[in-house]
Amino acid sequence: MAVTHFNPTCSKPRLHSSQLSFLSRTLPRHRHCSFAPLHRTQHARISCSVAPNEVQVPAVTTLDPKSKADCYGVFCLTYDLRAEEETRSWKKLINIAVSGAAGMIANHLLFKLASGEVFGPDQPIALKLLGSERSIQALEGVAMELEDSLFPLLREVSIGIDPYEVFQDAEWALLIGAKPRGPGMERADLLDINGQIYAAQGRALNAVASRNVKVIVVGNPCNTNALICLKNAPNIPAKNFHALTRLDENRAKCQLALKAGVFYDKVSNVTIWGNHSTTQVPDFLNAKIDGLPVKEVVKDIRWLEEEFTEKVQKRGGALIQKWGRSSAASTSVSIVDAIRSLVTPTPEGDWFSSGVYSNGNPYGIAEGIVFSMPCRSKGDGDYELVKDVIFDDYLRQRIKKTEAELLAEKRCVAHLTGEGIAVCDLPGDTMLPGEM
Repeated sequence: MAVTHFNPTCSKPRLHSSQLSFLSRTLPRHRHCSFAPLHRTQHARISCSVAPNEVQVPAVTTLDPKSKADCYGVFCLTYDLRAEEETRSWKKLINIAVSGAAGMIANHLLFKLASGEVFGPDQPIALKLLGSERSIQALEGVAMELEDSLFPLLREVSIGIDPYEVFQDAEWALLIGAKPRGPGMERADLLDINGQIYAAQGRALNAVASRNVKVIVVGNPCNTNALICLKNAPNIPAKNFHALTRLDENRAKCQLALKAGVFYDKVSNVTIWGNHSTTQVPDFLNAKIDGLPVKEVVKDIRWLEEEFTEKVQKRGGALIQKWGRSSAASTSVSIVDAIRSLVTPTPEGDWFSSGVYSNGNPYGIAEGIVFSMPCRSKGDGDYELVKDVIFDDYLRQRIKKTEAELLAEKRCVAHLTGEGIAVCDLPGDTMLPGEM
């Protein structure tokens, strides 16, 4: 933390254009002050925003205001992790960008990230939160709650509405924000509307994020949104993009555990193949319960092929009927699981599901789409596809159906991926209920 003389000299700060809309809402309620530091630091000056009748707390701005989005409150203070005995052994700070940061899923997720639950107890983080003009005040509220939670590992929080600022140097990008499907909206329209959002975010990541940024797309339709995003970020390896299908995997594990009468930690090797839609294929053929093939434990093949598959595919809709809204907490948990699966080594013999770019896959699945497949990781953020899986006619037939849907979605967004004129010949309305 910088040490300062508490002799404020109030002045009009020089603002760059991206700050104007933010500050236009706050200037009537705050005054901006500068402080002369006792010692030289890496920052040129220290400033603060003070509301009437509030204690004046210093905050840091950098020499180049375009280099970061607006930092918030206590998270603008300078610090030196190497100066304190407790933090000297910590890892290097990582930048995590989150879009849709004022939404319900993010409201659960951000606090898990800040607590150390995801990246570990010695990994300090900076949260870079992307919202919209409409959600900027809500983002301020989120930042206030993060302040009040006193997370030692959370060292920086910045908020903004410009992805070119928020994604600056991001090493993880968790893209949650997407427009929900409204009444009477055709699926092709939703693909186009959200596709434009993800095309823009892909271009921003390509321009300013870390060259090895890991991207997890949550906003639906997530497989095709991830495809659009990676096609607009040619300088980032396509392998770094994921579509979230981990919640589907978790739901499949739960249903298998219930049927077998065991706790769900006994269920392993579950794969979700294909699209995050009602064509998704929960794979019971390769799954195991307590180390045994599922079909040796659950003898009811009809239940596996019909009821199990349908329960997993429609679990989100069943939750909406009970809860009155789509899943948020369990989605945030599945995002945490997805990240952990990439930053911790996969247990021997097991694997996890993720929607990844299909080029070079060993299963004969069409290339050029984002398709959920079984993956393993060494814990370095990378992954490899699992080769030792088996197929039968039932599984291959189901995989072909979800593959055809993703190929149709790809044709429908060709104008957003640089592949020509879009042609929408979608095979049917298979969007999950939670997207409506």
